[in-house]
Amino acid sequence: MVKALAVKVLFLSPHYPEEMLDFCRGLAEVGAEVYGVGDQPLQALPARVRPHLHHYLQLPGLMDEEQSIPRLVAHAREMGIEIVETLWEPLVLLAASVREALGLPGMTRDTALGFRDKPIMKARLLEAGVRVPRFGRADSIEGVLAAAREIGYPVVLKPVAGAGTADTWRVDDEEQARAKLATMGHVAEITIEEFIVGEEFTYDAVTIAGEPAFESVTQYHPPPLQSRSLEWISPAQVTLRDPMIPATMIGVELGRQVVKALGMDTGFVHMEWFATEGGEAVFSEIASRSGGGKLMDAINFANDIDIYREWARAVCWQRFDAEPARRYHVATVFKRAQGEGRIRAIEGLDRVRRRCGSGLVVEELLPLGHPRRNWRQTLLSDGFLIVRSVDYRDVCEMRDEIVNHLRIYAG
Repeated sequence: MVKALAVKVLFLSPHYPEEMLDFCRGLAEVGAEVYGVGDQPLQALPARVRPHLHHYLQLPGLMDEEQSIPRLVAHAREMGIEIVETLWEPLVLLAASVREALGLPGMTRDTALGFRDKPIMKARLLEAGVRVPRFGRADSIEGVLAAAREIGYPVVLKPVAGAGTADTWRVDDEEQARAKLATMGHVAEITIEEFIVGEEFTYDAVTIAGEPAFESVTQYHPPPLQSRSLEWISPAQVTLRDPMIPATMIGVELGRQVVKALGMDTGFVHMEWFATEGGEAVFSEIASRSGGGKLMDAINFANDIDIYREWARAVCWQRFDAEPARRYHVATVFKRAQGEGRIRAIEGLDRVRRRCGSGLVVEELLPLGHPRRNWRQTLLSDGFLIVRSVDYRDVCEMRDEIVNHLRIYAG
């Protein structure tokens, strides 16, 4: 039997964010030769990722496209690269440009722009008939305020090319808008959006040639804007066992419509959407990458699959072989310490362990003596727990036990 040749994949940033370590592993496990590129020296990469790299190129200034595109194109040609991938949002446009220069299949730069530039994204979806919040864009304070007055307060301010909830704010009037804009001087261009009242969910999918091969829905508790604004909150999310239920099917259908309208090819999409009291699904935003915040691990725990490997299989071989069990609801809860300084006490952990039993599948809290993290700069905060159950009410009760009774103190 002739052994199939390995496919050569150029993978930008194989070490960051943290999930990339497992996506890199997934590529290697499905038979890819992984050619990593990052701005750090090889010896500085986590030991867990190095065995999965066939080759590594250190490229300082990776995000400087004018400098990095010619270097990456030359490197890819020299190595015989067949696929160019990244799952780190700031590098999505760079990866698309390298693909185009090499004439390789995959997302073009124009298509990638629809997943990266929020006003362009919403304009394309509006043209396709997708319900999106009213929006505008501006690169000056007066431009932002004019757009906000036209849309009507409250509005949401966020970077045009942002990721997650960084520099994202709800403002209820012009005074609040001016105050938040004073903190956003480093943001080149801002998108102004209608504030939608509703429960907030994600739609996550692995697509093959534009068709979803796997789909998942997660609900935020509370919505991210609220979690970002109040330090005392323990952000939580529940990944649903089966998204194909009436309450969330409207979001799945919206996700499929968005994927088609934006021309997604093969890869991961992470979309956020609102469910209003009137039963309407309203688009929020989408990225052509995997979700962060331990969402991939929650998907694995919910379905008893390896989503990292299956994404890699889809990218390399246009297949998704796993059969999702769709057995468990999974709750992930992030904890923030009270006080400043180093972690000095953790209370309620034994109670949580007793309540959750075997349903507690991950427990990662900062140890005593470790400096607490800046809650505004990391969703993971000072640690997290993941629990699962076949019963939705049970997993919500476990989530609430962690939220209400687990306390971390710093001082």
